[in-house]
Amino acid sequence: MPHCVMTAVAVDPAARAELWQGLKQGLLAGMALLTLVLPPGTGGGPTLREVASQGPAAVFSIIERQLDFGRVVPSADARRLAGWIVGAADNGEHPFAIIDKAAARVYLFQPSGRLLAASPVLLGFARGDDSVAGIGLRPIAEVRPNERTTPAGRYVAHPGRNAQNDDVLWIDYDTAVSMHRVRLTEPSEQRLARLASPSPRDNRISYGCINLPGAFFDEHFWPLFGAGKSVVYILPETKPLAAVFPAAAAVAAGA
Repeated sequence: MPHCVMTAVAVDPAARAELWQGLKQGLLAGMALLTLVLPPGTGGGPTLREVASQGPAAVFSIIERQLDFGRVVPSADARRLAGWIVGAADNGEHPFAIIDKAAARVYLFQPSGRLLAASPVLLGFARGDDSVAGIGLRPIAEVRPNERTTPAGRYVAHPGRNAQNDDVLWIDYDTAVSMHRVRLTEPSEQRLARLASPSPRDNRISYGCINLPGAFFDEHFWPLFGAGKSVVYILPETKPLAAVFPAAAAVAAGA
């Protein structure tokens, strides 16, 4: 059995079609309004009718995207990855998170690329960028210390609940990797002290899940990421960036 049990979050095709139809009707209504207030030939771009006929991807591209870390200074690899995500609109219309394992930090972004918040996190005990095959089906007591990794990669994530009925963001259900509030079930692990430590090496304690401070989870993370689909990017720590995110590796560090 997996380590946690997920609440079903399957996408309803009928609901998606209904949403798109509503967006399309809204665009066409906007077009009709513009024809009343703008003279013929105004503007050089595509008409709203043309945009509507191109499907949802064209509408999502209307999001004004600009990478904005504010006053936060990320690592070079985190900035490269974020620059590529925003430049390529790789997150679609969804919020996204970047987890920098080397720094033991998470960065939360709005769909446009503006940083919402950042925080230290707890990560898998073992360094490594891959999950052991079948690990999600093992009893947690049988997961050896060297197998407790947080895998690197790009993940389409969904909110749900685990076996303890806690709110979690499922990153990879098959390997039982999720983001959730820090758990204080074992006092000897000193998880709160690890979150407060200035050394990222102290933040390696979990079985692979990403633990967030409780207040940060409730105030910044769950209101946005608990509302629907998101994209989570986890930077590698033993592999080069190009091995996991080749397009991002080509983005200049100062971009």
